Amino acid sequence: MNKVSQDFKESGLEWLDQIPFDWSVRRIKDIAELRSGDAIASEEIAPAGDYPVFGGNGVRGFTTSFTHDGHYVLIGRQGALCGNINYAKDKFWATEHAVVATLLRNHDAIWFGELLRTMNLNQYSNAAAQPGLAVDRIKFLRLPVPPVVEQQRISAYLDASCAAIDAAVAAKRRQLETLDALRKSIIQRAVTRGFSERVALESTGNAWMEQIPRGWKLVCLKRIAEIQGGLTLGKQYEGPLVERPYLRVGNVQDGHLDLEDVSVIELPANVAAGVELRPNDVLMTEGGDLDKLGRGHLWKGEIPGCLHQNHIFAVRCFLHKLKPMFLAYVTAAKYGRDYFEATGKKTTNLACTNANKVGEFPIPLPPLPEQEAICIHLDEKLGELKRITSGIETQIATLTAYRKSLIHECVTGQRRISEADVRRAGHCPSASASLHSANQS
Repeated sequence: MNKVSQDFKESGLEWLDQIPFDWSVRRIKDIAELRSGDAIASEEIAPAGDYPVFGGNGVRGFTTSFTHDGHYVLIGRQGALCGNINYAKDKFWATEHAVVATLLRNHDAIWFGELLRTMNLNQYSNAAAQPGLAVDRIKFLRLPVPPVVEQQRISAYLDASCAAIDAAVAAKRRQLETLDALRKSIIQRAVTRGFSERVALESTGNAWMEQIPRGWKLVCLKRIAEIQGGLTLGKQYEGPLVERPYLRVGNVQDGHLDLEDVSVIELPANVAAGVELRPNDVLMTEGGDLDKLGRGHLWKGEIPGCLHQNHIFAVRCFLHKLKPMFLAYVTAAKYGRDYFEATGKKTTNLACTNANKVGEFPIPLPPLPEQEAICIHLDEKLGELKRITSGIETQIATLTAYRKSLIHECVTGQRRISEADVRRAGHCPSASASLHSANQS
């Protein structure tokens, strides 16, 4: 990287103090022609093979087709898409959810798109219930503009640099997937076979688990635990009310609790008492995506007086027969996941189980001392994996933050890019689609 030039000047922009002396400040309308993607009303379905669709969840409704030899920058203009940036080339369909920017006078699309992303166009959307970004609202926004040749260098440099960063992040995500698979296999082995190298097995006559270690039992959960249903929302109560926190399905994640956003409710004290969580309850989810059914986690009393919604079961183990942590591990094992996925009631987008299915869940049950030893073994092994996972997640966060910072520095002129920088970044024509792919994924 070249040393940053001292030849800077005041930008006159609220969000950026200085820009290089040879850069200008222009309006978006001076850089690109903006068009909404709703010029043609059509009930036809666009040919998916020839015309990629940008800006919405489907192709029916208002669409506009574009064909061009150059690049377009697409700006999300409604709802959750507001301010999102994407790229398109050749021919495509733009729905009413997109603003199409056609670059003027050879300005570079990737430089322009990444600059818009840095500016965070979402902040200019209206404040309606469904946020919207109007063309007239953004076309007069002012932005720092380098000479076209430097735009192209910035684009090439970011193309190669971001491709390298994205490849590193992808490799680390694959490491996380491998570690997660290892975590699941360790749990599966321990709760169905113990952790001894040689295990003598005996038949159970049960289709869900045909064999268990000798000396273990296979027992329905309802025989070794109490299953408590949760709070039904929407009821109207009279008389004195108390305010209590309660857990929703979203609070019970895979392997951890998310307690950042816990809802509260007002209800009579006697109703609250019947759905209150106790330390050592195992939380098991009743509905949601199919792979989330029966997902369990040990409640340690993290929030005093906390209740649970009816989409979460609180399983209260008979402690002289079943350790709560052992049950939590069984629900996390592939065996537990397979049972609830197979027995859950499935609809188009969701699935659910019920108290009967939870009660019939066959639990491989070692003697209590062995349950304790298995839990200690798993705590140790999974603790090691968690430390490794946390380290990799920190590395991903660092790379992601560096990528964002790199883009910001380049498109705002805080980092000047020369041809030598581009060569060192390893840019070549075959890599020219990498940043497009990263943004479209």
